[in-house]
Amino acid sequence: MSIVVTGATGHLGRHVVEQLLEKVPADQVVAVVRSPEKAADLAERGARIAVADYNAPETFEGLFSAGDKVLLISGNEFDKGRVRQHRVVIDTARAAGVALLAYTSAPGPLKASLADDHRGTEEALLASGVPYVLLRNGWYHENYTEQLAPVLEHGAVVHAAGKGRISSASRAEYAAAAVAVLTGEGHENRTYELGGDEAWSLAEYAAELSRQTGRTITSNPVTVEELTGVLAGAGLPGPIAAILAGVDASIEKGELVVTSGDLSRLIGRPTSPVSEAITAALED
Repeated sequence: MSIVVTGATGHLGRHVVEQLLEKVPADQVVAVVRSPEKAADLAERGARIAVADYNAPETFEGLFSAGDKVLLISGNEFDKGRVRQHRVVIDTARAAGVALLAYTSAPGPLKASLADDHRGTEEALLASGVPYVLLRNGWYHENYTEQLAPVLEHGAVVHAAGKGRISSASRAEYAAAAVAVLTGEGHENRTYELGGDEAWSLAEYAAELSRQTGRTITSNPVTVEELTGVLAGAGLPGPIAAILAGVDASIEKGELVVTSGDLSRLIGRPTSPVSEAITAALED
């Protein structure tokens, strides 16, 4: 039996593979990548590297074996038909007779267009008959802390989230939940709503930035349309800017607040607060 991770050199996938290598024999871990050069360090640690591309179904042929556990990490090519891409993995997993296919989805309450592909993939997975786990990952701390440069430059957190709150956690913590599912028992046909223990608002985020930097960082609420323009002006393609601004509208409605406690239960400890992520980002 192997544990196979798609998107293994992405932000989340790399965390998953690195944590798996700490828990199971390295030869049981298969890292699926498009560019093997990016996985050289994982290969050096003993992980098996497989080259495959969601956009080339034939590259997945023979990749899975009966009894394998697979983590399908959602693609990030919004313009390539992500549900079609994900079905390539689901269909191959079904034909191989894998023991489990876990999918990194979006929070159940999220109505933003960002969630549409996730819902489509969930439907395809449930219809396939493959034993599944839905890992409905909430927002990542890093979605904000990796974008600190313009915030610090302009002294403002520009958003369209109003007073909405966010139950975020670190990528490493979402990865730890995936590892718990892939290495544990009794998770078949379960859905986990994953998010941090402490929800926070962007006004509180700005205040924490001010506290840690000793500078005045304001919370600057704007409309969804205005935020779309700001993001497009920063270089994002128009459709992507609209998708991300739409998430802020969902935050204002409370759709990224997670109260299940599933994440902390799966990883066996409380989740880290966003303040710790801010500290780490400022140190970097």
